Amino acid sequence: MRFREKDGRETRVNRAFTLVELLIVIAVLAVVAAVSMPVGMAMLDRGRQATCMGNLRGIGLALQLHSQDNGGKFPETTHTAMPGKSWITALENELGSNYERSRVCPADPNREQRIRDGGTSYILNSFIFVPKIDPFGNQIGKIFNRPSAIPVPERTMIAFICSDDTGTGPGNDHTHSERWTTWEAVRRDISPDRFGGGADGGTKGRSNYLFADGSVESIRAADFKSRIAKGENPAKPPTL
Repeated sequence: MRFREKDGRETRVNRAFTLVELLIVIAVLAVVAAVSMPVGMAMLDRGRQATCMGNLRGIGLALQLHSQDNGGKFPETTHTAMPGKSWITALENELGSNYERSRVCPADPNREQRIRDGGTSYILNSFIFVPKIDPFGNQIGKIFNRPSAIPVPERTMIAFICSDDTGTGPGNDHTHSERWTTWEAVRRDISPDRFGGGADGGTKGRSNYLFADGSVESIRAADFKSRIAKGENPAKPPTL
């Protein structure tokens, strides 16, 4: 800032921020940060959800391709196959060069450990991939372990995002869907609030679900819980 003296000379004065002005600037920056942070987090969450959807679509396509090369059958889970021969390993060729990342959800806090341990964030529906067997080793009831055996593929869920409590090794590759009689049982298996969720009983957010026709849907956790409360089991194929 310049001032002109009476004799015509100019004097330069350096004016610093006052304490009040500095506090105002800090307060404004804090407000801007508080407003922009949730927006940024929401955008990051949507980006992760989109990547996860792409992963699930890739797994759906890989399952179809595998069945075409293996007598029309889906690969097995570790319930009936050794970890090195279960679906996680069986789909490596079909999933291609992005195999490591395509089998973990980017929003899964345990994703890096799952990669190191040979596990996955995505677990297959036990109604489809885990056949019921009697004491003599014979399968009981209708068999759904092939695409042609699923009568309503667009309404049949085949893969979910696992819960944080699910083990990180390859042996944790399928649900126990037949036990989903309570919301707590569901949440022990899967993460219905993986995106936008919180510590509110798992009903705030939403999650992605792969269907037998290859489509992926994002479903609100509250809607999923509502079906459980009505005595429905969303994992059960429509014909059961």
